[in-house]
Amino acid sequence: MPMLAGKPISQNGLGLMRLTWKDDITPDENAFKILKAALETGVNVWNGADFYGTPDQNSLHLMNRYFTAYPEDADKVVLTIKSGIVDMRSFHMDCSPASIRNFVDSVNKILDGKKKIDIFGCGRVDKNVPIEDTVGALADLVREGKIGGIQLSEVSSDTIRRAAKVAKIDMVEAEISLWATDVLENGVAETCAELGITMVAHTPLGAGMLTGQIRSLDDMPANDYHRFFPRFQPENFDTNLKLVDKIKEMAEDKGCTAPQLALSWIKAQSRQPNMPVFVPVAGARSENRVFENAVDIDLSDRDFTTIKSILDSFPVVGHRYPPSAAQLTEY
Repeated sequence: MPMLAGKPISQNGLGLMRLTWKDDITPDENAFKILKAALETGVNVWNGADFYGTPDQNSLHLMNRYFTAYPEDADKVVLTIKSGIVDMRSFHMDCSPASIRNFVDSVNKILDGKKKIDIFGCGRVDKNVPIEDTVGALADLVREGKIGGIQLSEVSSDTIRRAAKVAKIDMVEAEISLWATDVLENGVAETCAELGITMVAHTPLGAGMLTGQIRSLDDMPANDYHRFFPRFQPENFDTNLKLVDKIKEMAEDKGCTAPQLALSWIKAQSRQPNMPVFVPVAGARSENRVFENAVDIDLSDRDFTTIKSILDSFPVVGHRYPPSAAQLTEY
């Protein structure tokens, strides 16, 4: 069984963003059931951020309330937290050593001892601060026991190598899905495998697109910021829908759901040569969705060939991010 932060993990993770997202916060009564369902089915890598919501209502506040109610669950969870964003509107970041320390102190204050931060890092690379300085500060916090390990997010292979020369990197988070295969092709995944770094796949279902339930922008929540991403725009939407339809057809042939096929494909990359452990962190707004997403589908070599043919025949069009957000990524 793979390990992260010294704890055994499954290859099924839970994204916490939707549970505390601004104008659509999930009531604790429902959120707690989702979190309990996650642990029941072995989904113990929980991925959150201090900017998933508002300063007064985000992933950390939810975790405080949950572990206050269920303190026995605290050690069962590998909690990964991102920070470093000063202003979400302008995507202004500050990952300087002093700010890193302030962010960690703030997060720990909110958690109030109910749960230790297992993995912590910046949500993106601060281009004004050398990665060596950021990671050096995180390493100090590990030694002080304020965080358990270090993560990077949306980084290049070169940045990973530079960071790893300063301290042990436990986790790299990246967008990975059937319509975001970048890390499998640009050396990031191979570097993580070489250095023994676990990869967490955020947005593993393409912001819901790969569920097959989004047929137009009208099917997306009005407050979903992905509506403004290039891949969802009219000039790209119908083209990208062709890929989704082919994946859905394949899932039906295999007797599973499109999300199960899409998530199993990510996890199965771990069995490929020179690949690290992959853990997709899919969001869920119901217990049933948690159970559905955790079902592993066995994929044969023939299935891999079929999926590759689909990806080659229906390439995704449009950048992963709009220009304002794309400037914070390294590929």
